[in-house]
This record gives sequence, structure tokens and C-alpha cells, in this order.
Amino acid sequence: MNIYLIGYMASGKSKLGKGLSILTGFSFVDLDKIFEERYRIGIFDFFDKYGDPAFRQIEHKLLLETAALENTIIATGGGTPCSKENIQFIKSHGISIYIRMNAADLTARLRSVKRKRPLLKDIPMENLEQFIRNQLEERGPYYLQADHIIAGPVNDLEPLAELIKGFIR
Repeated sequence: MNIYLIGYMASGKSKLGKGLSILTGFSFVDLDKIFEERYRIGIFDFFDKYGDPAFRQIEHKLLLETAALENTIIATGGGTPCSKENIQFIKSHGISIYIRMNAADLTARLRSVKRKRPLLKDIPMENLEQFIRNQLEERGPYYLQADHIIAGPVNDLEPLAELIKGFIR
């Protein structure tokens, strides 16, 4: 059984996944890290050079590869579940957990993060929160298909780890 963590960028999927893997004994993979290691280019630079459609195509292929994994927590990219095909794949190959955060909290996190985000490169800081609101509205129909929705940020991993352990019993 695989656990797919979905949610907007900076919602804490990678940090949560790492912590949960320790508490549950599951393996952990981060699709963004796999992309960067395999293609030897940062996502920001890839977007700049090849664009969003090329990235989404490769991201989809990486997602399909997760079908071969077992007992793995998978941190997806923020846009990974945002196609009919991808969200259906996620739902049919494991349990999905949406880490739901509001635009104000995400904006604060993204303003303080050092890692460059390709979708935000041309967004002025004064427009960031509205941009995030708009994206959350667009992506909501996909995110809300998750099997479980939890409020983020997640600081206490124990209850979520117990929930995940319950899935495999």
C-alpha cells in the first residue's frame, strides 16, 4: 500500500513524508527530488528551459513508476494530482492525503522559502496571495478528491502515523 501526499507547494508534503516514513516504517520518495536526480537539472531551471507542458509530461511518467512501489509514502509535486488521469492513478494505486492550507499561510511560507518556485517567478510579491488563491481554486477539485483531508501545517505526526498504520492492518 502506498500513501500519496498531495497539496499546494510549501504545504509540507516532503517534510511530512520524511517524518511519517520514520514513524511508520514505510519508505519515502519525493517525486520532485527523483526528477532532479534523474534529469540532473533543478525544476526551476527545467521550467525555464523547456516549459510547463514538458515538465508535466515527465512528472506524469514518474508518477506512473510509483505503481511498482510498496509501502511507500510519496510526496507529489503541487501540480502532480491536477489532471484527471493523475488523480485517478493516485486514487487507484494507494491512499491519498491532502494537506490543506489556506492562501495566507501558504503565502507566508513561500515568502520565507529560499527554494525558487517556477510558477512564482513572474509573480510580484504584492500579488502572491491572490495568485495562490486562484491556483487553490483551480486545483481544489483535484485536491478535494483525496481519500483524507488534513489541515496543515502538520506539527504532530503521531496521529497521522497511526492513521497510516491503520490502513495496512
